Amino acid sequence: MSSLASRTRIKTLTEQTRLDNARFFGGDLDAVPRHVITQGIGTILEAEHLVLVATGQGKADCVAKALEGPVSAMVPASVLQFHPHVTVVLDEPAACKLALREYHKYTFEHKPSWQGL
Repeated sequence: MSSLASRTRIKTLTEQTRLDNARFFGGDLDAVPRHVITQGIGTILEAEHLVLVATGQGKADCVAKALEGPVSAMVPASVLQFHPHVTVVLDEPAACKLALREYHKYTFEHKPSWQGL
């Protein structure tokens, strides 16, 4: 977990994360890096336009928490609620737990043409 004001920095991966990612390294845990560079939420929020893409039922809980739940460091994507220009692209399964799903669809379908994406 990181601060919602975090900057791009070096992070140490947990052993569980390394185990989960060993499949990308031919199953060789020793080949999985112990440290990574991660872009912090504070850095991301400086972008002019953000795009969030999520697909599949497995993302539905996180999508609902991020877009409609309280802003929290436990759900880093929830900070996107503060950004003035975010485009969210979801398939039906990823959107299925949004309480305001019909509202979101309606406002997208009826937004002014000058607004763009």
